[in-house]
Amino acid sequence: MAMASTPFISLNFPLRPSSSLLNPSNTCFAFPKYPPKRAKISTQPLACSSLDWPPEGYRKNVGICLINSSKKIFAASRLTVIEAWQMPQGGIDEGEDPKVAAIRELREETGICTAQVIAEVPHWVRYDFSPEVRERIKHMGYFLKGQVQKWYLFKFTGKDEEVNLRGDGTEKPEFGEWSWMTAEQIIDHAVDFKKSVYKEVLTVFTPYLQ
Repeated sequence: MAMASTPFISLNFPLRPSSSLLNPSNTCFAFPKYPPKRAKISTQPLACSSLDWPPEGYRKNVGICLINSSKKIFAASRLTVIEAWQMPQGGIDEGEDPKVAAIRELREETGICTAQVIAEVPHWVRYDFSPEVRERIKHMGYFLKGQVQKWYLFKFTGKDEEVNLRGDGTEKPEFGEWSWMTAEQIIDHAVDFKKSVYKEVLTVFTPYLQ
């Protein structure tokens, strides 16, 4: 697989054009109204969608599904986990709106500002860490079972040269390589404990990927 920082691979998957927007300020994004939700979730949502209620032992988190004009999905390989690829994600700061957190995390992890939010998964989803990950983060002082996530679909309206895995310089880099992938490849390259969440999220976003 050819990667980027250097040339990246573009892999096939069907996009519907949407208005491009760029705000070159630090916030980088503006927010159009969401289109009507056109897909139903196939599994039960968490009992409570309030930010004030993460299940005990779970961290509040956002996930970002970023698609380009060819309806490919952005994925990057983690520096700390060999051959583990994922979509961008990150924790929600205390009192932070999840949508604002998603914008911030995308910028911090990929350097991308030229994008727009076009949809969201209407409920929170949850995954459990593997025993190995749980043990590793315990040594870092985090006693967590897993994460609850709010997922957003972004459309990338810039050029690939904008991608910078050093991010915006405010956080330590997390990724080593990146690529545009199909939904099937995203799931195939994900770590096992994230596969079910990825399947669920990409099912919700299917109307925007065709």
